[in-house]
Amino acid sequence: MTVTNAPLSSVPGAGPAQDPPGPLMRPAGRAREVAGTTLWILALCLLGFAVWVVVFSRLYYDRAQADSYANFRTTLEQAVAPTGPTQPYNPALLLTPGTPVALLNIPEIGLNAVVFEGTSGQVLENGPGHFRDTPLPGQDGISVIYGRRVTYGGPFGGISKLRPGDTFTATTGQGVSHYKVVDMRQGGDPYSFISGQGYLTLVTADGPDLAPSGLLRVDAELTSKAYPAPAMVVTSADITPGEAPLGTDTPALVPLVLWGACLVLAASALSWFRQRWGRWQVWIVAVPVMGFLFLSVADQAALLLPNLM
Repeated sequence: MTVTNAPLSSVPGAGPAQDPPGPLMRPAGRAREVAGTTLWILALCLLGFAVWVVVFSRLYYDRAQADSYANFRTTLEQAVAPTGPTQPYNPALLLTPGTPVALLNIPEIGLNAVVFEGTSGQVLENGPGHFRDTPLPGQDGISVIYGRRVTYGGPFGGISKLRPGDTFTATTGQGVSHYKVVDMRQGGDPYSFISGQGYLTLVTADGPDLAPSGLLRVDAELTSKAYPAPAMVVTSADITPGEAPLGTDTPALVPLVLWGACLVLAASALSWFRQRWGRWQVWIVAVPVMGFLFLSVADQAALLLPNLM
């Protein structure tokens, strides 16, 4: 009897012929694909950080200002707003950095912003900040307020447009104070302050928008009555490097490294799972995970930028 080697498809009851499986991807090729996908994800995160700082940080600023304005308005109505460097209910404790202390209104540049205690990068993400070793606005002496020029709403981006004679107000727990612009300074240009009068100096970055190289100061003279200033218990020795002009919050470097490592590991893991789960299944998991890690990294990285940028 002759046996014929017929194809499987010609055998009754058999399914259609199938091609033999192709060779599996070699480990070296798989590693290259994982590395390439990881770098692609990290490049998108880097681009996203730039967009966040320049564009979407404004949303963070607007939300912080809206919440803080409502809270500060309540403290003004209840007459419990801070009037000095210590807490109203406990003069033995300094104000917590980020506490609302004033409301700054400059019609000439369309600015109406809550001012917070402290000038670290983290505080200035929420809005202008009061330099802690100076009196509050409206009091005797020279009060100093810092503000960002470009990022996080750039509240002080327009102070370069102010001219001598322009007026604005600052509201604190002691009342509304009126100021008149008298000078604008760049770098270390001096200004002759008269002893016994009240002044307010607005400070922001000078130079290219994203590469500040100096300081811009706008000096204003108090034209309304000066409120008494409590004893100054904060000295220059208490000011941290991150609160100085163009300072950075270097303690943020440690959490940045940790969150960055988590981001790299997550990107690598998602690249590896993509070869086994499929593209869409991986992205369903990737979006919330990578979004959370990206925002955590961006939050810490922003603190390493100059506080007045």
